[in-house]
Amino acid sequence: MNDIAVIGAGMHPWGKWGRSFVSYGTAAARAALADADVQWSDIGSIVGADTMRCGYPGYVAGATFAQALGWQGARVTSVYAACASGAQAIGAARAQILAGLADAVLVVGADSTPKGFFAPAGGERPGDPDWLRFRVLGATNPAYFALYARRRMALYGDTVEDFARVKVKNAAAGALNPLARYRKTVTAEEVAASAVVADPLRLLDICATSDGGAALVLSSLDFARRHGHADPVRIRAVSTVSPTYPRVVLDLPDIATDATTALAPPPQGFKASLARAAYEEAGLGPEDLALAEVYDLSTALELEWYEDLGLCGTGEGAKLLRDGVTRLGGALPVNTSGGLASFGEAVPAQAIAQVCELTWQLRGAAGDRQVPGARAGITANQGLFGHGSAVVAVR
Repeated sequence: MNDIAVIGAGMHPWGKWGRSFVSYGTAAARAALADADVQWSDIGSIVGADTMRCGYPGYVAGATFAQALGWQGARVTSVYAACASGAQAIGAARAQILAGLADAVLVVGADSTPKGFFAPAGGERPGDPDWLRFRVLGATNPAYFALYARRRMALYGDTVEDFARVKVKNAAAGALNPLARYRKTVTAEEVAASAVVADPLRLLDICATSDGGAALVLSSLDFARRHGHADPVRIRAVSTVSPTYPRVVLDLPDIATDATTALAPPPQGFKASLARAAYEEAGLGPEDLALAEVYDLSTALELEWYEDLGLCGTGEGAKLLRDGVTRLGGALPVNTSGGLASFGEAVPAQAIAQVCELTWQLRGAAGDRQVPGARAGITANQGLFGHGSAVVAVR
């Protein structure tokens, strides 16, 4: 096993605070260092998860956070992978630890987002598919989310009531999470009464954009034991595989699918391949999980993740939800943190925040959200340009 230890986890509460991303990331980093009971000077490397605004670099995150914490000579890495940036930062940190380049690595991601839905920066960039889809289609992210929802309705018979159930479930978990932006339960009737954004999805079906930060202190198992962590949570797999050609399902930010005249479709889609690679590396399967944190940009997308993670068969996600399997107290809770429904998007931080939640759950330290006896969990998310990730953590 190529396990590494998670000895510290910290977050800045998410919301709309109107401050620099540096303040959120620095606060999360200090919380993670305190949780690990190590000093900043003990850290041999810092990996920052960057953000981009429609093709252009936003923040030089690794060096920015190193400077904010106080230059001390640590190795610096900055990683961009859209919404999977945080998980790829974890992967980079893990590689450095396993290669012996650092005993302890601080991973940080934070963002300060604009109001409303993400939109492209100015300028003419016809080679940028993210800019192009706005220019050609005028399609914000919710337009894509609605297309996914309509596809599920057509293929599997999912209903708007099923989508509302996802929001109700996640809001109930988020109400118990002091770090969440939205800490209020909602009813299916409230979801149905919210404004239509992109039919069939309503405002409460779609996650907001948020400010926030998350950080982890990762280390070798020897370092963990030397610093008082005899039985730490361990990261056992980090999957960041790319899609397989041809891609036959429309995906952000693409505006067309690949033809299948020359090659047959792959046996599984991109998101399912992320999970499969993580399971193979970890030597575990869906049957071994106690919980999952998935990327619920919209309520309909969460249902797809159930299937992509192998928690149920294709088209059975809504039934799994209706049966109560994925709620707190169910057989396999999904998004015990409250998910993006309760947090909103702070792009570089969200994959790190998912691992923070797994860490607290596997430690038995998640309070009212605790999954009893949790020993293994998985995260999953997907970003623009063929980025995605799945992380398996165990105790």
